[in-house]
Amino acid sequence: MAITLDDLRRLDPKSIGSWPALPKLGVLVLALIAIIILSYFLDWQGQIDAIDAAKKKELSLRDAFLDKKKQAIDLDAYRKQLGDIEKSFGTLLKQLPSKSEMEALLTDINQAGLGRGLQFELFKPAANENVSEFYAELPITIKVTGSYHDMGAFASDISKLSRIVLLNDVALAQGRDSGLTMDAVAKTYRYLDEEEIAKQKKTTKDAKDKAVKK
Repeated sequence: MAITLDDLRRLDPKSIGSWPALPKLGVLVLALIAIIILSYFLDWQGQIDAIDAAKKKELSLRDAFLDKKKQAIDLDAYRKQLGDIEKSFGTLLKQLPSKSEMEALLTDINQAGLGRGLQFELFKPAANENVSEFYAELPITIKVTGSYHDMGAFASDISKLSRIVLLNDVALAQGRDSGLTMDAVAKTYRYLDEEEIAKQKKTTKDAKDKAVKK
């Protein structure tokens, strides 16, 4: 039997038990929907958010685990790579003279120029070295005169020295008697001894501590 709108209006809310089956079912469905909505906002939403957060944490922990596992697998390769780097660094360090050998190196640079027939108008090592963590840099201001060919040969001889010497800020100008004048800064390097390294580390640490206090 079909229920009309007038039938629904005549239903007494105080006696739901006497209602026909279809209106009862409709009220139950609405009540169930209301309960579900209230449960979601009052309880389920928090639980769902907690589950989502737990899933994200699980993924983060899984990624961290896989990363640590990969690092553990590659540990031997990393150690070998570190050993190779230290060996290469040691080889490069051997190309730097010690403090006691610097005077001989300066003589070699001077002799390289004289050997090519160049005339030194200026050969002035800097008063102070530029000190880094493991080495010191000594700039030498030079000014020589001679032919273009001899200067090129001098630069080549410098690059072939057993110690590292780099020519920087090179400037050529017309000199006397159709010759050329070359101004340059020759930079050479030496390694620091253990006492100097310890002093440099202490200086760096003190500077960092001072910066942190500021």
